[in-house]
Amino acid sequence: MESSGNKQSMIVGLLLAGTFIAILNQTLMITAIPPIMDEMNITANSAQWLTTVFMLVNGIMIPISAFLLERFTTRQLFLSAMSIFAVGTVVGGIAPNFEILLLGRVIQSIGAGVMLPLMTTVFLLIFPVNKRGAAMGLVGLVISFAPAIGPALSGWVTSHYSWRVLFLIILPIAIIDIFVAYLTLKNVTEISKPKVDVLSILLSSLGFGGLLYGFTSAGNYGWSHTATSGSLTIGSISLLLFIFRQIRLSHPMLEFRVFTFTIFPFAVGIGMIGFMGLIGAETIIPLFMQRMAGFSAFEAGLALLPGALISGFMSPIVGRIFDKIGARWLVMIGLTVMTAASFAFTHLSPSTTLTYITILYGIRMFGLSMVMMPVATAALNQLPKRLIPHGAAMDNTMKMIAASVGTAILVTVMTTTSEAAKQNPDIAYPDIHGANIAFIVVSILSLLGLILSFFIKYSRQADDEAADRKKQRNVQMKLQE
Repeated sequence: MESSGNKQSMIVGLLLAGTFIAILNQTLMITAIPPIMDEMNITANSAQWLTTVFMLVNGIMIPISAFLLERFTTRQLFLSAMSIFAVGTVVGGIAPNFEILLLGRVIQSIGAGVMLPLMTTVFLLIFPVNKRGAAMGLVGLVISFAPAIGPALSGWVTSHYSWRVLFLIILPIAIIDIFVAYLTLKNVTEISKPKVDVLSILLSSLGFGGLLYGFTSAGNYGWSHTATSGSLTIGSISLLLFIFRQIRLSHPMLEFRVFTFTIFPFAVGIGMIGFMGLIGAETIIPLFMQRMAGFSAFEAGLALLPGALISGFMSPIVGRIFDKIGARWLVMIGLTVMTAASFAFTHLSPSTTLTYITILYGIRMFGLSMVMMPVATAALNQLPKRLIPHGAAMDNTMKMIAASVGTAILVTVMTTTSEAAKQNPDIAYPDIHGANIAFIVVSILSLLGLILSFFIKYSRQADDEAADRKKQRNVQMKLQE
């Protein structure tokens, strides 16, 4: 009979592999867009939907995942999510036209949207509190590394082969993951069979989907565009109605009471700021390098790659340190490093070198690695077992919204300040001035995160140690069955 430790390792491996390819798909299509535009004769605005729709459906699925985790077993949910993802991958790979390709991306993202909250929840259930940092460090490695290699892998594949090969690379991994999971995966979550509240699902989809699309539109078309204002209005009203409904329900689809636990709102706020800065920097730096400083797309990608690798390398190490000293000092040091590096980015000029950008971005990502996973783990450690799926879904949803908000705000700041700078003859490079002002906003946000980090204290109000040990015994019994 397999030991519970081996079964635990199998669960960890399966979830990491599934989530890796799910997150990889978020950035995999970015550099494949030009050849797809040529082959299918579509505009850049249409092609952009291949990445936008993935994030949009992901953002709709993540809040629903808390309900799904209570409704279905670990095994049912993982096999269903990965099978849906695999079907979407096949549809995308054989798509004869753009509409079918877009449908394939939608199907992919329905499965992918469940994977990250599922992995987070399962890891927090199968590992005791004193080992959760190391476990969540592995999650951080996947989250950092997968998006980083997406554009590089996509660029290499599309320059040598058809963009369809991208789907062929992903498909075997998904099929192997499904096959191994079917043979070995055990159930570790407890199901309570909550009733399906169709109105909650509808309001959640309109609310989170509307906000995500609205902020994405703001980044692409501006704040005054009809699509932006309409989506943000519908999203805001739907989300308010969704929140009021969840508070009134005895068994809500998404539990907003997680925000009543002491450090949870501060931790989510810091996570959102960190994610805003991450996506913001990844947006501004390539724009500056390619459009303002004369670097190639390859050089822009090369400048960001070491930083992502540093973050991925540091995540497991930071996880182990977290298990020993908690989140507070890690987060404070990390945000101090991030703030300093962000301020250093406010002096970009035409003479800024590739080495300078690469090293500075690497330092910033080193700081970020001390923030994202520790602060999320500290927040989720506070929650009782029944609220962990809700906390994981809430944390991931807020980060998705933060990414859209951050991109929209920073692109707006950059474009409006550069337009204003063109009227000022004393400013030699208006576009670069806009990028520098955008980094000032990133720096101020990082500083705000540093202030919030003083409220992060290691305390577990929800579970005492005895309750945690009892929970772990229950999980170990399930693994041994």
